[in-house]
Parts: sequence; C-alpha cells; structure tokens
Amino acid sequence: MAQSVPPGDITTQPGTKIVFNAPYDDKHTYHIKIINAGGRRIGWAIKTTNMKRHGVDPPCGVLDPKEAVLMAVSCDSFQFGQEDTNNDRITIEWTNTPDGAAKQFRREWFQGDGMVRRKNLPIEYNP
Repeated sequence: MAQSVPPGDITTQPGTKIVFNAPYDDKHTYHIKIINAGGRRIGWAIKTTNMKRHGVDPPCGVLDPKEAVLMAVSCDSFQFGQEDTNNDRITIEWTNTPDGAAKQFRREWFQGDGMVRRKNLPIEYNP
C-alpha cells in the first residue's frame, strides 16, 4: 500500500528560495519547476503565507516518477517597506497517491493518515 511508504524526494528549481526584485508597483511572475525525484506517483499542493500578495498557478497537481511541472508564482504590487514581508514563503506539500488512483489531484490524499512531506521556499524581496 502506497500510504505506508514515505513519499520520495522532490527537487525544485530554484532550490532554496525565491527572490522578487523591485520595483513592486507592478505584478511580478516567477517560475518554479517541481520534479518528482522519487519512484512513486505523488500528489502535490502549494501553500503561501500571504494569499493576498502571492498567487500560484497551478496550485496543485499529480506527478509520476521523474515527471516535472513548471508553476508560476506571482507577486502582486504592494508598498515595499510598509508591509511586513519577513515571514513570506511558499510551502510545497506532497504525498504518495493511493495505489490504483487516477492521475487527478484529490485533497483527501492529504487528510488521511499517510505521510505528508513539506518543503519551504522563503521569499526574499530585493529593494
């Protein structure tokens, strides 16, 4: 059963952080590549600490082993220096899909007792 095996690793490009550059009076879009480096199909989902400022597209999906997806992270315009940006980050969560499940994302996969892994990508703002 897939749920008793911990999910394998993912690789992200960039690997450690996201940097948005000034000026911030226009919307910026940054692309992140997520690669399923493990040997099982996974379901993945993105969370952000500031839903008002950041958008992600697509916000979730399913990846077969060694498959990759390119997702867009957008940063809406804001008043740099006047809003708290210290803890801004994007979190990628992933879990193994159940054996025999269709290749269509289901939120329930994250709500059972299977292991869910997380990777945080801090967001930095370059003034």
